[in-house]
Amino acid sequence: MARKMWMRGTVAAVSAVAMLTLAACSSEQAPSGSGEETAAGGDEMSEGDDLITIGFSQVGAESGWRAANTQSIQDTLTEENGFSLSFSDAQQKQENQIQAIRSYISQGVDVIAFSPVVETGWDPVLQEAQSAGIPVILTDRAVDSEDDSLYESFIGSDFVLEGEMAGEWAVEQYDGEGYTMVELQGTTGSAPAIDRKEGFAAAIEGSDIEVVDSQTGNFTRTEGKQVMEGFLQKYDDIDLVFAHNDDMGLGAIEAIEAAGMVPGEDIKIITIDAVKDGMQALADGKINYIVECNPLLGPDLAEIAQKVIAGEPVEKRIVVEDLAFDQEAAIEALPDRQY
Repeated sequence: MARKMWMRGTVAAVSAVAMLTLAACSSEQAPSGSGEETAAGGDEMSEGDDLITIGFSQVGAESGWRAANTQSIQDTLTEENGFSLSFSDAQQKQENQIQAIRSYISQGVDVIAFSPVVETGWDPVLQEAQSAGIPVILTDRAVDSEDDSLYESFIGSDFVLEGEMAGEWAVEQYDGEGYTMVELQGTTGSAPAIDRKEGFAAAIEGSDIEVVDSQTGNFTRTEGKQVMEGFLQKYDDIDLVFAHNDDMGLGAIEAIEAAGMVPGEDIKIITIDAVKDGMQALADGKINYIVECNPLLGPDLAEIAQKVIAGEPVEKRIVVEDLAFDQEAAIEALPDRQY
C-alpha cells in the first residue's frame, strides 16, 4: 500500500539536517554494551500531559539503513509534533530490548514501539505491557507469536516480497548461464533474514542458479566482508552474490576487489535496502541490482500512535511501498535520494 502522508511537511523541513547527521547516528546512541536509553524532553515526560509519551527500542546501529530509520523516528517523534520520546539502542541483543521494554512499562509510557532483534521470545514481556494497559507497535520487523492481540499494529516492508523481487530479477538476467551463487544472510533468527532468504529461494526455484553456500554476515559491512573473504578462499567459481542488505554487499565488494576481481562484472551482486552508499555502488556498476526497503517509518509510527491513543481503529499490518533499481534507475534517483 502507498505510504501515508502524515506530517510530511514537518519531516521535509528537518530532512536536510537529518541527512547531514546520518553518519553520526551510531555515535549518538547509548554507549557500547550499555543498552541504556536516552530521553527526548527530559522532565516533560512527566510534566507534559498533552504529549504522547512513547518508548522506542531500536535494534542497534548496524547499517546505513538502521541509521536512516533511527533518524526518521527521532526527527518525527518530537515535542513540536506532540510526542515525548524515550529511545534506547539494543545493540542487537534481545535481552537489552526486553530490559528496555520493561523499563518503559515501569515508567508508564503511553505507547511502546520497537523493532525486534529476532522474531521469537517476546510473548512474556508483551503480556506484561498488555497487563499494564500499554499498547505496543512493531516497526520494521515482526514477531512470531500466536497471539496477535499482544501488539496493535506492524509497520514495515514485506521481506518475503523483497527476496522474491531480487530472485526474479536474478532468474530473468542469469538463468541458463549456470551461475554459482553465495548468500550473505542477515542476523540469524531475524525476520528480514528468514523472509528474504525464503522469498529469494522460491523465486529461483527451477532455474539453474545454484546456491553453493549461505552464511550470516549479521547485516554489517565488516562481517559481510569477512564472510565473502571466506567464500572466495573456499570457491573459485562464484558468479553471483545475494546479500540480504546493502552493507553486507558493500563488504563483499571490498573482499572481491582485494582478491583482484571486479565486482559487478567478474562477480554479480544483488542486495536489498537501497541506502545511498548502496545506490552509489549500483550507479558505479559495482552492484547490479537493489531492491528497496524504505526506512522512513517515523511518520507512519506517529500516525498509528496518535490513532491508538485516541481509541481509533488501526490496521494490523501496514506494508510500506518498496521499489527496485538497476544501474540506470540508481543514477536517476541518487540526486534526490533522502537516505
